[in-house]
Amino acid sequence: MLDNLDSYSDDEVTEINTIVDELDGREANAAAYDDLIEFAKLMMPDFLVGKHHRILADELMAIEAGTRDRVCVNIPPRHGKSQLVSIFYPAWFLGRNPDKKVMMVSHTTDLAVDFGRKVRNLISSEEFAAIFPTVGLSKDSKSAGRWNTSVGGEYYACGVGSALAGRGADLLLIDDPHSEQDVINGNFSVFEKAYEWYTFGARTRLMPGGRVAIIQTRWHMDDLTGRVIKDMVNNERSDQFEVIEFPAILEIENEETGQIVEKPLWPEFFDLEALLRTKASMPNFQWNAQYQQQPTSQEAALVKREWWQMWGGERPPACEFVIMSLDSAAEKHNRADYTALTTWGVFMNEETDAYNLMLLNSIKRRMEFPELKEMCMEEYDAWNPDAFIVEKKSSGVAIYQDAPYGVARIGVYSTQGFR
Repeated sequence: MLDNLDSYSDDEVTEINTIVDELDGREANAAAYDDLIEFAKLMMPDFLVGKHHRILADELMAIEAGTRDRVCVNIPPRHGKSQLVSIFYPAWFLGRNPDKKVMMVSHTTDLAVDFGRKVRNLISSEEFAAIFPTVGLSKDSKSAGRWNTSVGGEYYACGVGSALAGRGADLLLIDDPHSEQDVINGNFSVFEKAYEWYTFGARTRLMPGGRVAIIQTRWHMDDLTGRVIKDMVNNERSDQFEVIEFPAILEIENEETGQIVEKPLWPEFFDLEALLRTKASMPNFQWNAQYQQQPTSQEAALVKREWWQMWGGERPPACEFVIMSLDSAAEKHNRADYTALTTWGVFMNEETDAYNLMLLNSIKRRMEFPELKEMCMEEYDAWNPDAFIVEKKSSGVAIYQDAPYGVARIGVYSTQGFR
């Protein structure tokens, strides 16, 4: 028909174009019904989609489909998290599940209610109605933070610490449970309070088959993500979250050269230079937490931060004694502990006429035993240490028992002592 368009009258062409537009609209609406990213693009045509949004959307869609019930995603500031997670996703979820209960949580009730207002406005829009024609708002839904769908679903917005008696949740959606102001002011007690409120409050509001999605920027080792990960590691019967970390700067191995190159997570929005300027303007521990999703202790208990110094020479000094130390883990999935292998050298500092300790090499990686054994062999051969210390737990026991190294130069340690 379109090939012979010139043979039709103007009225017929207009009618044909109308039919084509309607078919395109139906196709777009069908795609938006099935896919969160397509829904977001239809609701907001200028929504800038990065690769990490696709991954995040897939996890949220798995939550909706019921193939996942616990997801924890860590993502840097200003990377499009809240727009997708706290506005588009609840609207899409309720469009597909209009009789379900959604509980939206943020660090303050005001912020959660603001999200609720935007979700409510989406559901009342003509664009939403074209995708989900049987879903709308109940006539008495006037509150921005507490409203119902036309078929009995419920949306409830609240801040961490809010009273939740009488509330239920098929979907518990937590977006940034911590405020940067508390962290800046050193009020770290908020992490424990948020965890207790989650476990004794929000977590207990789940309906049978209820699902949880925690999406946040990391702040501290004991923030909500850190605590649920500790629970997973220490108790296999606890909620097992699928944990996904999005660092602002990715370290990617060049397939041709084997060299590690840095690339931005969302190059369409933040280029590498912009991120490096941000990194240079803040303390390293803050960058590691907020942007790389790898929080570290600002101050260690035994070794003080100010004791560390950078070696000024191009090559390390001649070391009189070399020590290799292994703290191993057993698995490589993204919620497992890291394996850490460090190599240290003892040398005489001629400037101070005293012996100093230098960190010569450090490896932090998730791996299983075959890879761990191979790495230990390579590092041992490379450094030829005078002593190799292995923590007596997890795969470290097998490394010690299976080691082909000189027995006199390897030892194990545990909380009970060293031998």
